[in-house]
Amino acid sequence: MNISSFGSSGLGLQISDTRTMNAIDVAMLKKSLDTVESTGDMVTQMMERSVNPNIGANIDIRL
Repeated sequence: MNISSFGSSGLGLQISDTRTMNAIDVAMLKKSLDTVESTGDMVTQMMERSVNPNIGANIDIRL
């Protein structure tokens, strides 16, 4: 029985698992960054609206 073959195949699985976990971590980070970016955009819009909250609230019509 060749014991060294068990060690190398186990190492291959560990490297594969590490690559998979790294890929998952990167995907989660991208999703988090997208969420932060969209939240920042919403905050910016809210701040812009708060400067002139009455714009567009009234319509003057003359006949």
